[in-house]
Amino acid sequence: MTQKPETIAEQVENAQASSKGLPPLDKWNPELSGAIDIVIARDGQWLYQGKPIGREAIVRLFSTILRREDDGHYYLVTPVEKWRITVEDAPLLAHSLHASGQGREQVLSVTTNTGETIEIGEAHPLHVGTYEGTDEPRPVVKLRHGIEARLVTTAYYDMADLVTEEAIDGETAIGVWSSGNFYKIAANG
Repeated sequence: MTQKPETIAEQVENAQASSKGLPPLDKWNPELSGAIDIVIARDGQWLYQGKPIGREAIVRLFSTILRREDDGHYYLVTPVEKWRITVEDAPLLAHSLHASGQGREQVLSVTTNTGETIEIGEAHPLHVGTYEGTDEPRPVVKLRHGIEARLVTTAYYDMADLVTEEAIDGETAIGVWSSGNFYKIAANG
């Protein structure tokens, strides 16, 4: 059986008719319904059967019902269905880096490509790794339910302007402060 994005969106909207905020994804645990031909491309575009999902409202809604499970796969989850989808990199992109304050009091925030503003801190930590087999940095902010937002190049460069050196466990590290936490970006040098 094949499902359409509009039907999934309708199920979520009906389940949330009386509540505001994010859907209670942690309470929804339906059996796997199968795979649906939705791909989140590395550039952040959401595709259904190879074509862009034209309704921004559906993409925004889907970003709130997306979770990554222990098997490493991504799923769109409703109260009654769970559909596996394909994600080429991180499911969301983070852009528009904003910094307020300075030093250890600095707070960094980013806006995702679905319009959500995320404050980097305990609830949404920053991690800078690399892509497998390369030295290309892969900066991501952890969101919820196992999903991440990858900083786009301009946001990463904006963050690079805010780096500082800190002594961590006897070694010098390069990183940024946000919400009282130091996020290591590179080793000494």
